[in-house]
Amino acid sequence: MWKYHTNPTCSFGALAAIGAITTALLGSCQGAGERHISIVRAGDPVLMELDGKVGQDLEVEVPVTGRYQVVIDATTEGTSSIWLEDYIENTDGRTYDITGPMTLSGDGQVSVDGSPLQEGVHRMRVHSSAPATVRSVRFEILRRHRETPTVFIQNTRGSGPWEVVWADEFEGEGVPNPGRWTHDLGNWGWGNREPQYYTDGDPENARLEGGHLIIEARPDDDGHPWTSARLTTRGKASFLYGRIEMRAKVPATDGTWAAGWLLGDDYRDEISWPYCGEVDIMEAVGREIDDASGNGINHGSCHTRAFYFKQGNHISEVIPVQNMDEEFHVYVCEWTPDTIRLFVDGEPYYTYDQHGTPEAWPFDRPQNLILNLAMGGGMGGEIAANAGPQRIVVDYVRVLERRQ
Repeated sequence: MWKYHTNPTCSFGALAAIGAITTALLGSCQGAGERHISIVRAGDPVLMELDGKVGQDLEVEVPVTGRYQVVIDATTEGTSSIWLEDYIENTDGRTYDITGPMTLSGDGQVSVDGSPLQEGVHRMRVHSSAPATVRSVRFEILRRHRETPTVFIQNTRGSGPWEVVWADEFEGEGVPNPGRWTHDLGNWGWGNREPQYYTDGDPENARLEGGHLIIEARPDDDGHPWTSARLTTRGKASFLYGRIEMRAKVPATDGTWAAGWLLGDDYRDEISWPYCGEVDIMEAVGREIDDASGNGINHGSCHTRAFYFKQGNHISEVIPVQNMDEEFHVYVCEWTPDTIRLFVDGEPYYTYDQHGTPEAWPFDRPQNLILNLAMGGGMGGEIAANAGPQRIVVDYVRVLERRQ
């Protein structure tokens, strides 16, 4: 039985669409000077003013872990920016927005696709930049979380040569190999208020061409400011230790954010990160690449609960890279049971060896590979006003182990 777990005074009804959760929210969010934070009866929705803005709390029982469409039905005078925050009672000191700001004009619905939610009871808050009446918040499952059936565990001991155990050379034509990759889906902001919609299986955004993988971000596409692709091996294969190589070219236009990275299989939704661990192997933004020469920098980092950028203490390094957008470069991670080292074109520049606690070293658990091209967001920055289609070109991705 799919259901919405609501407070005693909130109404709830079954929907025709299987996998949908809905609630009716009572009352209107309060305007400036009308501070209403009391709860009349235990379990009532909370109407409040937050730093001059307004919000409304709700409790949601998520029946299955996965990616959801979020639809907010509301009305406002003029225009309001409205968004949804999850885990409002978390003890991490972080804000877990599971939608980016959505523009509501007058009366109607706003929605995003792909918001990650794990099974269980969630305390959420609807935020609005202006007084609004929120009639309902609806969640519909788009894709259930899939456990990864195959984990490759690589030997890294000894001095033998590296041998390939998993690879994609991106030969042929058409969409990327569905036996190796799945597509993340949606436009929920991806934790960084990014504007792109990641499509699933659209060759305009991800395709094989000339022996390469092309990931292309396209402006004003299909009703979205940008579309792009985010490929992951999650649900297909994950990896524990080894040498990960990717040979690629990245775009130099302001606002682009190209990445090849590892994310822990423990990720379910935003509160899973950075406990699950993340390793940024290839990470480059166009605003740091010279338009004329293509010279720029690559960022290498590890994110863990003990060390990550939102705490201001993450351990990161950069390395200059020449002609990043016109020439291929090889980005490498060597991951052993006690050290992660990063290289570009054979030059070492980063070491992470903080393995004293589980919070500092989640890298004894499997990680999946991700390739994506984001636009804007916290790291990409302002997108060039005249930006046309942008692309990452990937020659290969390989996972290797030491011959014993």
